[in-house]
Amino acid sequence: MRKRRQRRKLSMTSLIDVIFLLLLFFMLSSTFSRFAEVELTAAGGGNAVRDDVKPAFLRLGADTLDLNGRAVALDGLAPAFAGAHDKGGPLSVLVSLRREVTSQRLTDLLVALRRVEGLRITLLGAS
Repeated sequence: MRKRRQRRKLSMTSLIDVIFLLLLFFMLSSTFSRFAEVELTAAGGGNAVRDDVKPAFLRLGADTLDLNGRAVALDGLAPAFAGAHDKGGPLSVLVSLRREVTSQRLTDLLVALRRVEGLRITLLGAS
């Protein structure tokens, strides 16, 4: 009877050890990396909009993208904004989303706009 109790106690201890070893292995072998980050900043007060610089208007749809009323490709945004900030200061860009826009499509747009320096992006609600 004593040998059975010792065997049970020994087998339970080793099972707990194996569980903790597996837990430790998976915690140390997994990576906690961020795949893609898109920086979003909240709108703040105090920054006056200049009257001489008109904001650009982007309308994002599921398959379409319009810049100031003209259709443009997602990879053609950088050349479209190339001469936009000749007057100095950041160019304000208003982005309007259509209802069918997915979060991945919006992320793709924000990544494409990140390549262009000197833009201040404001997201408008879905229309």
